[in-house]
Amino acid sequence: MASGSPTTDERASRRAARRRQVRRRRVVALSGLAALVVLGGVAAFDAAGGDEAARAASSSTHERTTPKPAKRKPAATTAPARDRLGSGNAVTLAFGGDVHFESPIRERNAASPASVLAPIAPVLKRADVAMVNLETAVTDRGSPAAKTFTFRAPSSAFSALAAGGVDVVNVANNHGMDFGPTGLRDTLAAGKQAGMPVVGAGWNATQAYAPHRVTVNGQRISIIGATQVLDDHLITEWTAGPGKIGLASAKDEPRLLRAVRDARRTSDTVVVFLHWGLELETCPTGAQKSLAQALVGAGADVVVGSHAHVLLGAGRMNRALVAYGLGNFVFYAFRELTSQTGVLEVTVTGRRIDGYRWVPARISGGIPYPLTGSARSQALASWRSLRACTGLRP
Repeated sequence: MASGSPTTDERASRRAARRRQVRRRRVVALSGLAALVVLGGVAAFDAAGGDEAARAASSSTHERTTPKPAKRKPAATTAPARDRLGSGNAVTLAFGGDVHFESPIRERNAASPASVLAPIAPVLKRADVAMVNLETAVTDRGSPAAKTFTFRAPSSAFSALAAGGVDVVNVANNHGMDFGPTGLRDTLAAGKQAGMPVVGAGWNATQAYAPHRVTVNGQRISIIGATQVLDDHLITEWTAGPGKIGLASAKDEPRLLRAVRDARRTSDTVVVFLHWGLELETCPTGAQKSLAQALVGAGADVVVGSHAHVLLGAGRMNRALVAYGLGNFVFYAFRELTSQTGVLEVTVTGRRIDGYRWVPARISGGIPYPLTGSARSQALASWRSLRACTGLRP
């Protein structure tokens, strides 16, 4: 063997070293390929919008040397979060004033319930939700309360209202319990039987102050009824309480405001229908103005009411709409002032008052008839002038 030539053992040792080096290179290459596969899989999972927890687990196992791919935003498959506009769709509400079924309405109802509101029905029916104040006990039982006027009506009264386009009635007023607890039980039962929602009364305070809830065009509407007018000697007897049938009283203002705040949390539009004011007074009282401000502050979007038998002004208070007096509606009327009536139409999109308008009518034979021509124009001008003493904006 020549001097300086590697020995057999040395050559074997070198071959073994080269094999180990090749194996190490293969391991490194395979490891790099595996890492690329894993990272590529994670990137694809990320781009597909996969589970955040799975991505976090992958990141903790495999150290990244490049920034994480940006997470793709999911497609808009659900409705946007609720805001002041709710579902974003407009709803039209319609309101009429006081309704009873005394003569001459009683006779008309006995002959044909569908005829009672027939002249004004097209106006009520074009609204998504129409409401009136039902100022009578619907019963043929009970004893009359110790008061000057007591009103009662047969159960067909609800058929007449439904046929005329009415969807909800408020019975919180100074005639709601004219025939005592028995009469109110019958009123609630008759309303339920007829499928007519009744607000402002219940078997206990919780039910009395609870709103009627309805969803229209995706908008969640809540309607609360209450009365600020009760005979002094009947306030305690007529006001609903724990386990006690009765009416929702606005004289318990904190309780009413709590009902509004509760409804506000789960509603797009909150309506409060009140019985309030002084008879034959065409300007709101201080108590009306104060309560309206409190209700709007608590979250009411529309505050309307009746009782005075005459019309009062309407307009905007902050972002809400307030109508202080809708007058008589289906009611006997013995003078020009008390025969003036109409329907208040309000268009709302969630909490936004899109617009409102007055549809003037005149009571004849206890029934409201829409006005036309110059009579309509004069009635509209007169109604707008009533806003002057309200402090409301157009």
